[in-house]
Amino acid sequence: MAAAEAPGPKEPRTERGRRTLRAILDAAAGEFGALGFHDASIGGITRAAGVAAGTFYTYFDSKDAVFRALVADMSARVRDHVAPAIRAAPDQIEAERVGLAEFIAFVRAHKEIYRIIDEAEFVDPASYRKHYATTAERITQRLKAAAVRGEVRGDVNEVHAWAIMGMNVFLGLRYGVWEEDREIEALTHAIGDMLAVGLRPYPTNA
Repeated sequence: MAAAEAPGPKEPRTERGRRTLRAILDAAAGEFGALGFHDASIGGITRAAGVAAGTFYTYFDSKDAVFRALVADMSARVRDHVAPAIRAAPDQIEAERVGLAEFIAFVRAHKEIYRIIDEAEFVDPASYRKHYATTAERITQRLKAAAVRGEVRGDVNEVHAWAIMGMNVFLGLRYGVWEEDREIEALTHAIGDMLAVGLRPYPTNA
């Protein structure tokens, strides 16, 4: 039998509580992103959030718990950031292009996401795996729906989804975290072309 998933933070009942939880998660992102999991502290998080230690423990029972919640929160924030652009795209190739553009824009504003997600592999492997598995599942479903509409090849499956996700992850690392030396639009148009036609050489005129 699979182990039960660890519980998330206590759900706030008021708008004030939601703002407090948001402040704690944002502070945790800064603390873990700057120091890493092992050097980060609950005290550092509460100071950055402007809350008392008792308030922290209203929502989380440990540093591990807030880290686990942060991984889920950042995954959801990426999803929610890119989803509107994907839904508004006229076809699936354009949807993947604008999704990548929005992802890189998000990463440039939240570079700490890479350190946090990477550390999750060792701090909380279940959260790490869930982050990527759920992202790949969303891409798989998008591709399969697009195949039904005739916008992409009919045999698309999770292999294609994981390949697209892997490409996006490393493009975000290179052009979002390491350096911002390419315009996002130019970068993602090149990727859109690659997705549309593959890496086959262009035909030459006889």
